[in-house]
Amino acid sequence: IDQNVFKVPFTLHDLVQDHAALKTQAAESFKPNYPKPDGKLTFDRLSSVFVSNTVHEENQPAHLKLTDTSIPVEVNLPKWDEPAQRYCPAGVYEIMENNDGSKRFQINAANCVHCKTCEIKDPSQNITWVTPEGGGGPNYPNM
Repeated sequence: IDQNVFKVPFTLHDLVQDHAALKTQAAESFKPNYPKPDGKLTFDRLSSVFVSNTVHEENQPAHLKLTDTSIPVEVNLPKWDEPAQRYCPAGVYEIMENNDGSKRFQINAANCVHCKTCEIKDPSQNITWVTPEGGGGPNYPNM
């Protein structure tokens, strides 16, 4: 981490350079072995997204844009094991396998809780979050 980040004054831009520090040896990195969610104290991602009351209009354009659609599979997957599938708290991004064995990047935009983690953490800076149409997104009524 750049030591200048902790000097005052600093800007938010200094703090969000997080993507530049991602290690490239994904296969050699520590992989935590979390216990399965018990449904009482710990919960899986999709159950947690459900609790957020996230609503998006079905026919609206996707609010998560890729600058280059080839980057997730051709760059991020071999270099970082496509980290979007791990850093997104709502499980929006997935690497899927096609019938012919090739890989594709899938965006499940309806799960998005609008945290913008993808825009900050994507190592290729290829994902852009834009405001969705219709005011959709998470609704936390008790906050």
